Amino acid sequence: MILFPAVDILDGKAVRLYQGDRNKVTVYGDPVELADKWQSLGGEYLHVVDLNGAFDKDCETNCEIIKKIVKQSNIPVQLGGGIRSMDRISMYIEKLGISRVVIGTSAILEPNFINRAVKKYKDKIAVGLDCKNGKAVVKGWVDTTDFTGIELGVKMAEAGVKTIVYTDVSRDGAMTGVNVESTKALQDATGINIIASGGVANIDDIIKLRNKNIYGVILGKSIYCGNLDFKEALEKSKCSQKG
Repeated sequence: MILFPAVDILDGKAVRLYQGDRNKVTVYGDPVELADKWQSLGGEYLHVVDLNGAFDKDCETNCEIIKKIVKQSNIPVQLGGGIRSMDRISMYIEKLGISRVVIGTSAILEPNFINRAVKKYKDKIAVGLDCKNGKAVVKGWVDTTDFTGIELGVKMAEAGVKTIVYTDVSRDGAMTGVNVESTKALQDATGINIIASGGVANIDDIIKLRNKNIYGVILGKSIYCGNLDFKEALEKSKCSQKG
């Protein structure tokens, strides 16, 4: 299982939000330094989120910081946040060297967009699927769709998407435990790689996800506040089910 330490960037600083609320923010320091920290501890893949891009359309506040993170990293960087156009995708992948971009609301509301993106960039495209009470939510988790997460996940798989970042928004930033069963159900239904996100509290969550053969998990607040030791999590993510 791949662990994705998260570096969420807002106004040039590394932060964590509580359930995506811009007004409930904790600042943790310099994004470039933190990206280097997780890599130095053995991280295999970084998950970077441009929160300004997510909140403010076509915002480029954090582009230079993202560029620095990619330049200093010897590991792949996955990026999400406000990716709504092919030009944006091209800039991140072709100019900044991002290994994989995560498309959220636009992937769900604009099927033609995700089809074009996957056709051109193939497995460099992932979809962010956010759910609350089983239903997919969009536009910063404000609007609830008529589709279940599994229904949309299957549609994304049919479009050629190879990776989904699945977030149970009710657990994001709350450290109440990851929704293992829903994550597993989505992976089984789609047959593609699912990255769990939201609610990871401690080492038990890592073991539960690993034992369900989940492809990956994003680690946020738990590693920033010390509830989860990153190096221990790395060790447990690679152990056998008996480990």
